[in-house]
Amino acid sequence: MIERRHFSGGMQGKNLRYVENDYSAPCRQARAGFLLLEHFSLPAFTQALDTIVTANLLRPGLFSSRTFALSDRKVVSDLELVISPDARLELADLQELDLLVICGGYRTPLKVQPELTDLLRSASELDVALAGLWNGAWFLGVAGLLDGYRCAIHPEHRPALAEVSKMAHVTSEAFVVDRNRLTASSPAGAYHMSLEWIKALHGKALVEGIEDILSFEESRYRRIQPLPHLSLSQPLREVVKLMDANLEEPLELERLAAYAGRSRRQVERLFKEQLGTTPQRYYLELRITEARRLLQHTEMSQVEVLVACGFVSPSHFSKCYSAFFGHRPSKEKRLYR
Repeated sequence: MIERRHFSGGMQGKNLRYVENDYSAPCRQARAGFLLLEHFSLPAFTQALDTIVTANLLRPGLFSSRTFALSDRKVVSDLELVISPDARLELADLQELDLLVICGGYRTPLKVQPELTDLLRSASELDVALAGLWNGAWFLGVAGLLDGYRCAIHPEHRPALAEVSKMAHVTSEAFVVDRNRLTASSPAGAYHMSLEWIKALHGKALVEGIEDILSFEESRYRRIQPLPHLSLSQPLREVVKLMDANLEEPLELERLAAYAGRSRRQVERLFKEQLGTTPQRYYLELRITEARRLLQHTEMSQVEVLVACGFVSPSHFSKCYSAFFGHRPSKEKRLYR
């Protein structure tokens, strides 16, 4: 019987949806509410919501979400699509939320609404994390809830926010997460803002798994990208790049170290400190991850894949593949069309 192996931090997220994981330990569900204001940005809203939904595909039940309005009426988005929220936002709803997202848009009027201001202040008192999409941060600022916080808002509305919230640090960034205030100025910013919230709750491996699913073009057509999200030291980054460029004929550790201008011992220490694994283990995980991608998304035969990923024999390849993914490479789903 082949002993099951687990991916280390470096490659765990990219393979999260392809391996059997035991998540039997109870985990508290995080609850997100989306308050849809008139003419809210539908793309920004769906980017944030899609990120949460995708997290549940990887680990079912981690998150729940509800949509709200300030009235019982339907809400018109910026794309003129009419949305029926789940409920009108009431004070009692706030007690059931961990995150409340104010969804604004380019044409969402910047108008003080006492009811909304009171709800936002109550949410803050209940320690609900508060977020704003597009110009949603303006409503947080009006409520006095951005004083001393860094925040992001669409460029058209930066002057307005700076006027009503003089103690806020209004940035030009796409998104900002400052303690329990999350703000985004664009759909792309909403995506990364949501990832940061999820990472704070469940770690970077889950976030990497979400990125692997939502970055479909990259995962299907491009080679596995080695840790683009991590901040690695320059010597270690050089070694990782060399590994990625030499999958078919893996380089010996001494050569990798020499090319990076470091000793073998120094490289081993860098991998241990920054990636929590050994160079040999990371190299193997990089190669087996690329092999999985090639089997799923290309017409290459199993022999062609094992050669392309530097395995010396079908038996060795099959043993390594089974150890990580729980099935032989011949049983892998071929998704290529």
